[in-house]
Amino acid sequence: MKTYLTTTGTLFALITVLHLARTPEMWDRFASEPWFVSGYALLTFVTAALTVWAWRLFPRPPRSS
Repeated sequence: MKTYLTTTGTLFALITVLHLARTPEMWDRFASEPWFVSGYALLTFVTAALTVWAWRLFPRPPRSS
């Protein structure tokens, strides 16, 4: 399970970073197609949320008292 969560968390983080890195070159399209902005933002938000979810599920060692 650790390997799966690490892999999916890393892949979704990479997709999110690539989306954010590609945003500046999409400004022209954002201005001409308003629906594209909402779809692009939604996909970026979903991949970011999946990243956070995968990393939060990652098992942590038990705390010592």
